[in-house]
Amino acid sequence: MKPVIPAFLLCVYLSLSAWAQEAREPLFTAPDGTRIHYDRTGNGPAVVLIHGFIVTGESWKRAPVTQRLIEAGHTVVTLDLRGNGRSDKPRQLAAYQQDAEVTDVMALMKHLGFRQYDVVGYSRGAILAARLLAVSPRRRIRRAMLGGMGIGFTNPLWHRRWDFYEALNRPGSHPELAPAIAYALKTGADTVALKHMQQAQPVTSRRALGRIRQPVLVISGENDTDNGPAHELAESLPNATLRQVPGTHNTAMFTPEFASEVVDFLRLTP
Repeated sequence: MKPVIPAFLLCVYLSLSAWAQEAREPLFTAPDGTRIHYDRTGNGPAVVLIHGFIVTGESWKRAPVTQRLIEAGHTVVTLDLRGNGRSDKPRQLAAYQQDAEVTDVMALMKHLGFRQYDVVGYSRGAILAARLLAVSPRRRIRRAMLGGMGIGFTNPLWHRRWDFYEALNRPGSHPELAPAIAYALKTGADTVALKHMQQAQPVTSRRALGRIRQPVLVISGENDTDNGPAHELAESLPNATLRQVPGTHNTAMFTPEFASEVVDFLRLTP
């Protein structure tokens, strides 16, 4: 005999489920059925902001650059990449392979009706933004800003990528990454999804970077040593501008100087 759920409990459950679903909206359904949470603010030429590892699109809302872009007359689009925040969190490696995260961004911007747009990526978001430049039709992306990143991601064996994978797959294997893993656990991030993100992380070769013709701003904190020298990335791009702002890897994108560099780059670059 099946247990009978009291009517009032069923009503509470349904109400909570509806509230949880509403809290995730707006949602965009990616080509493979994964639902992606996004936000769109402002009016004008579009800029999509791509967040880094173990954070969500909310990180951009705490950064001055978002409001500065809106005030400068841009539409700002943020999203929680699959596996993060209010987006679906597939727990199969295949869901992150074949440039799935980059495909999500392209499909979302098409869904929103933007034929052209600019891209800002920070930390792991810069890796995805570089991949976006490499695989997207050139007419789609006008300019890009890559923050907090060196050239290491062009190597499939980049130690930073695999150290994070091992730290997530074998807890305690990389004590130097313990604070980052502790933060992921504290914020309720899905560590299985995070592990798959590192396994399937896009690799864009230096040769592919050398074929990117759009203007690119490479920007880093003066005390940021996490992902290698930013100047090496700038030197690999044919049309790059290199800038430094105050801060470390974890603080540079939240500075007013970072915001000014991004807004000025878009204002002064055709």
